Amino acid sequence: MSYLRFQNVSKHFRQNEVLKDLDFSIHKNEFVSIIGPSGSGKSTIFNLIGGILSPDEGEILLDGQCINGKRGFISYMPQTSSLFPWRTILENVLLGQELQGKKDVKAAREMLEIAGLSDYENAYPHMLSGGMKQRAAFIRALLSPQEVICLDEPFSALDELTRFEMQKWLVDMWESHRRTILFITHNIEEALYLSDRVMMLSAKKAKVVSTIEVPFERPRHESILLDERFIQCKRDVYYQLVGEVK
Repeated sequence: MSYLRFQNVSKHFRQNEVLKDLDFSIHKNEFVSIIGPSGSGKSTIFNLIGGILSPDEGEILLDGQCINGKRGFISYMPQTSSLFPWRTILENVLLGQELQGKKDVKAAREMLEIAGLSDYENAYPHMLSGGMKQRAAFIRALLSPQEVICLDEPFSALDELTRFEMQKWLVDMWESHRRTILFITHNIEEALYLSDRVMMLSAKKAKVVSTIEVPFERPRHESILLDERFIQCKRDVYYQLVGEVK
C-alpha cells in the first residue's frame, strides 16, 4: 500500500507548466531516488510535498490524508547543511524536535556518537568539515518526528572521496533507522547504490517516464560498484536520461 502518493498533480508558474499529471507512489520506509534533466521539476516536487507550494491540479496524499499546501509533514535536508552558526552541533541536531515541543538529548548524543561527532557536540558549525556538517544535518532530519525525509542533492558540494564516504554512512544510518526517503540526485551511480527504486522524470511538463527497481540486495558493499550487473544498470539509466535530455 502506498504511503506517499502524487495523484495527477500539475503545477505551472505563469506560462511555464513544470509538472503535468504527475502520478507516482512511495511505500513506507522505502528509499527512492529521483533523477531527470535540469529544470524537470525535481525541487518543485519537494516544495509541493513540504507545503511551500500547492498543486494547481491533483492531490498529494500522505498515509491517505491530503496534504496539499500543508506544512510540517516532512523533514527536509537541502544541498547545504543549513546549520545555524550560533547553535552548537547538539543544539542544531535537536532543532526539529525542539520545534515540536520535545527534545531527546540522549538519542541525539547516541546518534552523534555513531556518526563520529560525539567530540563535537559543543562545537559550532564553522569548526567542522563539509562532510561532518552534512552528517549533523542528516541526524537532525532523522531525529525530527516526521516519517518522510526529502534529501535534495545533499552531497553535491562534497569532493568525490568524501561524497562516497557519506553515501556509505547514509546507507548504514538508513538501515538502522528506517524512514521513507526521497532523494534527488544527478548522479546515476549514487542513485543506484542508495535506492530501492529510481524514478526518472521527463524534461518539461515532467512525468515519470521510467521506474527502475534496483535489483541488488541489502546491505550493499562498495564492491558492487564494479559488478558488471551494476555497470549495465548504470548504462541503461544513462541512455534513458540522455534520450530525455535530447
